[in-house]
Amino acid sequence: MSFLFDSFEGWKQYCESNGLELFEAVIEYETSQKGKEEQAIWDGLQNAYGVMKDAVETGLKEEMTSRSGMINNGAKKVYKHPVAVLSPEFQKLISRALAAKEVNSCMGRVVAAPTAGASGILPGTLYTLQEIHGLSDRKILEGLLVGAGIALIIEEKASLAGAVGGCQAETGSAAAMAAGAMVYCLGGPIYQVFNAVAITIQCMLGLVCDPVAGLVEVPCVVRNASAAAIANSSAQIALADVSAVIPVDECVEAMGEIGSSMESKYKETAMGGLAATITGQQISKRVLIQDIEMLPDEDLPE
Repeated sequence: MSFLFDSFEGWKQYCESNGLELFEAVIEYETSQKGKEEQAIWDGLQNAYGVMKDAVETGLKEEMTSRSGMINNGAKKVYKHPVAVLSPEFQKLISRALAAKEVNSCMGRVVAAPTAGASGILPGTLYTLQEIHGLSDRKILEGLLVGAGIALIIEEKASLAGAVGGCQAETGSAAAMAAGAMVYCLGGPIYQVFNAVAITIQCMLGLVCDPVAGLVEVPCVVRNASAAAIANSSAQIALADVSAVIPVDECVEAMGEIGSSMESKYKETAMGGLAATITGQQISKRVLIQDIEMLPDEDLPE
């Protein structure tokens, strides 16, 4: 029987008792519980990572203007800007996270990791990490498996959906997956991987889901970039052995509790937060008018 991913402490104990790497426990879970062939898992991961990288490149090279007009080639503007606030590498990280998420907002092909609304975070972080450290694709794929295990536990103890737990459940979970994957890829032991997850969750707790006009564009795209930055800072902190103090399982439980108590208007309803601002409401009306104008005459209300 493979480990069923109900807690981080259990995952750690299972791996240590059986002499397994974190990613190997996820492979066991997929083969034993889901009936998948191991080679098919690796092939699927390679394909998924290819889609992630393609989304980054598409967002940085092609026209990225959404029908609402709220997304307008922001990733390219960041990527090409002559002033780097911190470093060229950080500039690439941010622009790549923006790029992949803009592809999603413009109806392109992305990997939902764990959701389409958070689809820029893992591509931005892992693409850049691989480039900086010269990591093999195999190591990145192992990192993706670690991220998948993290997501399985968050889904069990809290949620991955903005409609259930707010944006902390989407971009927060994706950032936690990325932070843990990065620490793993850089050789961090299990406790550092999980510490990175805990730190990331602490930084993302309480983030509401308030998409303007009900579209996964504003503030979703820029949150992918900020979440990618948080994932990197959490990984750096964890690698230096700075403790999150609150254990990772308790952090996830806190995420679940906050999500449960969050008012419904802050959970992907477009009824609160930025969506409820004057400008947000104006955009919503404009988008609604555009939608009506696109309807064939027979579908228009009388």
